[in-house]
Amino acid sequence: MKVAILSGSVYGTAEEVARHAVGILTAAGFEAWHNPRATLADVQAFAPEALLAVTSTTGMGELPDNLQPLYSSIRDQLPAAWRGLPGAVIGLGDASYGDTFCGGGEQMRELFSELGVREVLPMLRLDASESVTPEADAEPWLGDLVAALRG
Repeated sequence: MKVAILSGSVYGTAEEVARHAVGILTAAGFEAWHNPRATLADVQAFAPEALLAVTSTTGMGELPDNLQPLYSSIRDQLPAAWRGLPGAVIGLGDASYGDTFCGGGEQMRELFSELGVREVLPMLRLDASESVTPEADAEPWLGDLVAALRG
């Protein structure tokens, strides 16, 4: 199964988690693809069979600048080929921001829902105020994702 990982990062932490996910998915026998500067054409050329979004949150709960163009392209075009694909989201944030905690991840969940992507696991919320090793903290959830994609 081909899994496209879409990522948005301000300081690089979400990209690290995305790269870690590539390693775990690849080790589990999946073909994982990640390009932090991907365009919609790049993702479509990969022809994903599953989608994983890994994004931090910036400002007042927005997506990072490097993910905004891809997000906008997907929202504008709503690729029909992605309808029904399995998908999941890892959101990174800081719980001290209250209502906007993991807001970037929530935006990706909403987009996946609009696309008709089937959420196979509840969004993983990684809290920067509690964790210094988000890659390691994501491992149990990524293990569950592997099982859900195989399911």
